[in-house]
Order: sequence, then C-alpha cells, then structure tokens
Amino acid sequence: MIRIDSLVKRYGDFAAVDDVTFTALPGRVTGFLGPNGAGKSTTLRILTGLAEPTAGRTTVLGRRYADLPNPGLDVGVLLDASAQHAGRTGRETLVLAQRTMGLPDAQVDAMLDLVGLTPAESKRRVRDYSLGMRQRLGIATALLGDPQVLILDEPANGLDPAGIRWMRDLLRGFADDGGTVLLSSHLLAEIEMIADDIVVIGHGRIVASGTQAELLAGAGTLVRADDEASLAAALTAAGHLADPGPTGGVATDADPAATGRIAHTAGIPLTELRAADGAGLEQIFLDLTADDQRDPAAPRAHAPATTAGVPA
Repeated sequence: MIRIDSLVKRYGDFAAVDDVTFTALPGRVTGFLGPNGAGKSTTLRILTGLAEPTAGRTTVLGRRYADLPNPGLDVGVLLDASAQHAGRTGRETLVLAQRTMGLPDAQVDAMLDLVGLTPAESKRRVRDYSLGMRQRLGIATALLGDPQVLILDEPANGLDPAGIRWMRDLLRGFADDGGTVLLSSHLLAEIEMIADDIVVIGHGRIVASGTQAELLAGAGTLVRADDEASLAAALTAAGHLADPGPTGGVATDADPAATGRIAHTAGIPLTELRAADGAGLEQIFLDLTADDQRDPAAPRAHAPATTAGVPA
C-alpha cells in the first residue's frame, strides 16, 4: 500500500506539489495522471526518497521509503529508463542490483527471460539499447527483488504496440496477484485499459480521484432524437448544457434519467439514450486539467461531475 498525506513541495514561492493526498491499494492499479509540470514526477521522487517534502508524509507499506532496510525487496521503482549507466551491459546492470539486494544469481536470468531480453541483448552496452529495451531492463530491475509494490513513471515509453500489450498484461497480473501498482503515464488509452483507480493532478493539486468507473460515470449523457434541435432547446431550458456530441447526437451534463424525463415532458421521442462514457478518459482528463494544458483542447459540451468528493 502507498499513502501520500498532505504532501507539499515548495521551491521558493512556487508550490510544485500543494496538499496532495491519495492512497494506492493492494490488488489494484492506480493511474496517476497530469500534464507536464503538474507535479507527478515531484510526487514520485518524494515517495521514493529522491527529494524531501516541504510538508506532509509519504509511506510505502507503512514506512518511509528511506526507512526500508532493503527497499528493492519491497518496492520496485522505475522513474527514468534513460538514467541507467550507459557503459554497463544489461546483464551487469541486473547483476549489480542482484548483489546489492543479496539475491541468488539465478534471479538475473529469470528477470531477463521475464522481460524478453535475449542472452545476446543482455551482453550489449546499455548505450546501444533502444528506449524500449531500456524500459524492459528497468522493469527487470524493478521486479528483481519480488517486491509487493511497483512505482513506475511512463514505463511504456519507447515500446512498440506488442511491448505495450506485454507491459499491460504484466502489470495487470502483478496487481491481480495482490501487488500495488502506482503508474504515471501520458498514454491515456493504456491507463483506461488497465487502471482500477485514477488520481488526476493539475497545478500541483489533486483535481479528481476515484475509481475509473466513477470518473467515467461523470462524463454526462449522449442522447439522440429525430428532432435534436428541439431536444437541445428543451435541455437548455431546463438549465443543462446541450451541444453536438463528438459522434453526433446531443451531449449534455444531465444524467440519463433526467435527460429522459426532460425529453418525455417536451414530447420528443428518443432514438438513443446512454451515459457518455464513450468520451473516454482522454476527454475527461482534458476537461479536468484544461488550465494546465500547453495546447488547449477544443471546447466541449460538458465537464465531468464531482468524483469521489473532489470537484472536477
């Protein structure tokens, strides 16, 4: 389990992380999302003992990372695959970690096999690895000590589609076996496919958190009718947003039940009525972090409702 309580990190007057609190639970994959500069990497660096907080506390398995006697046996960490020593071979990288943790020699070959690095590849210098190979080596190092917790920052960077699928299956299996996974990634479609819980950070503060189902449930409603102009007018008159949906129809912030009642009262037959979860995590993420985006998203008909007690 990972706990982050009232975490603050300031650099002078700038708050990189401002009162961040969330929990990542065993048996679940927690997706940690936010635009560049939102505070994700700072939070993960504090969590793994690479930076000191200004205030607040982070714990892994009930202890500060720095207080774990042999952290690799409890927590697997991959924050930057490009930071590996370029002059070592892949095997040397793992052997050094294996000896540091006091593990049997056989664990090195087991991890190389697990992540799909061949014997020939393991003898190459890391400087000659592609980014995808470095990611695989980083995952092998993180898993070497058979930890209970994984903390990963953009682990799918540089992986091809087959590698991304492999990564997804690996992390899903780790969580299903009772492990805790905290995963930061900009590949929102991948997060949507694997994450049980989602935490969204913007401007250093948590803007939404909860299960993925809770976030997607807040996406509003997509409704279709033969007379969509009248339907949109009825929804607007009832105090709701109503705009063209991304694939046609009318998108509204009213929930499906309210939408159906408004249409019935207005005498407008509907041809489709459903929760607009088809908008997916990407649109919800853009809505929640609109003020943090370098490239603003196109206007949208509605924003997600409050999720898990946090205003969107």
